[in-house]
Amino acid sequence: MNNFFLVALIIYLITVILIGVFDFKKIKSFTDFSVAGKNQNAFAVVMTLLATVVGASTTIGITDTVYKIGFPGIWWLAFGALGLILQSVFLSEKVRRINADTLPDLAGKIVGRPAEMLISLIIVISWVGVIAGQLAAMKSIITLALGRDNKAVFLTVVVIVILYTAIGGQMSVVRTDRLQLIIIITGVAAILFYLYFVKGGNTLDVINNIELLNADYKTTDLFNQLFVIGGVYFLGPDIMSRNFISKDEATAKKSAKVAGILLFGFSLMITFVGMWIRFNVTAEEMGENGALLYALTFLPKPVALLLLFGLLSAILSSTDTCIINASSIFVKDILKKDSVVSVRVAVMVFGGMALALVLLGRSDIMSLLSGAYSIYTPGVIFPLMIAILAYGKRKINVRLWLLSVITGGIFGITGAYFPNVILISGAPDIVVKNFTIIGMILSLIIAFMSVKISNKRY
Repeated sequence: MNNFFLVALIIYLITVILIGVFDFKKIKSFTDFSVAGKNQNAFAVVMTLLATVVGASTTIGITDTVYKIGFPGIWWLAFGALGLILQSVFLSEKVRRINADTLPDLAGKIVGRPAEMLISLIIVISWVGVIAGQLAAMKSIITLALGRDNKAVFLTVVVIVILYTAIGGQMSVVRTDRLQLIIIITGVAAILFYLYFVKGGNTLDVINNIELLNADYKTTDLFNQLFVIGGVYFLGPDIMSRNFISKDEATAKKSAKVAGILLFGFSLMITFVGMWIRFNVTAEEMGENGALLYALTFLPKPVALLLLFGLLSAILSSTDTCIINASSIFVKDILKKDSVVSVRVAVMVFGGMALALVLLGRSDIMSLLSGAYSIYTPGVIFPLMIAILAYGKRKINVRLWLLSVITGGIFGITGAYFPNVILISGAPDIVVKNFTIIGMILSLIIAFMSVKISNKRY
């Protein structure tokens, strides 16, 4: 498969570079580059939104999780789908009406410059880990496809992803997302059909073990993921960037709703792939490959090649979005520039930083992503939600609001990266396990107080 993969990869990379070059000529302003001109229709927004959320965590990560804990592994994506639908109901129209370019820009328009700067720093720092998680997954796929660790090929792919993102900006990201999503869905559908209807195997145990909770996934895990993961899909910077590129409020609302429904369907597909592997492949057989990557070793070559490019497309479509959004936020909201050149430089810098993390050995995909989300979610989700809902109705006590973000962020960072500090303090086990959720609750309470204490109306 090595030669077929390399040839297909070369064609694929040439295609995305040409898309970047094509869009380069269309870029006339910062708005064109960073928010795709703010004129995308519902079809384009749904396609790019789904391509953005279907990445390493929702393919390789989900199947590995399902292999370990069973059907409850579906909750990651199910809560993501719920977050999108709730966004459609409560936030989409309000956010698009404010006409921001980035999530921190939105916070700045509602709360003020300190809010813009604080949220910018949280996102930019956290999203380096998110990008690194995607690149780590990309490295695993390339290694498996070639049968060995080939840093030259990996580095070439990463450089080209950074390059076409820097050249074409958000316009190229939206355009390549359409192609990538088609490949993703086709690849996952092909392996699902092959496993259940061609290869067969032990499918009865799959059906008999469809359960929403079990010994490996308890109610506390359910609530943690509901807020931490669902919150990112409800009000995450990459998700909301698709709101900003929509041509109007109705498009933003419709797109989030449709994408949420379709994402739930995808969650069933990828979960059942993981369930088949769980009940048909032993841990000894799988070794260190991981569930979905191991499946590539026994699939027919055409199906394996299709799945390989489906996985690669999933990762690329999330990676380019994360890079362009983090870079746009850094330039617009931290540096306060509307400079296309500066964003292009930032794309290369942040892409390079994430690449360095991977090369230094930080390759646990789910820990990188979950760690980043654990910082962002408790610090930003509830305060920003409260601010959006209060916009145009009540003034906000800025100091209290900032305190809510800082409090949630500190709890998130401590829970994600310094759990031993909590253990040393002698805190009960239930506090240690739910430190991020406690941070979110405190953040919500303080954010709510920031509106009530202000007690001023517009």
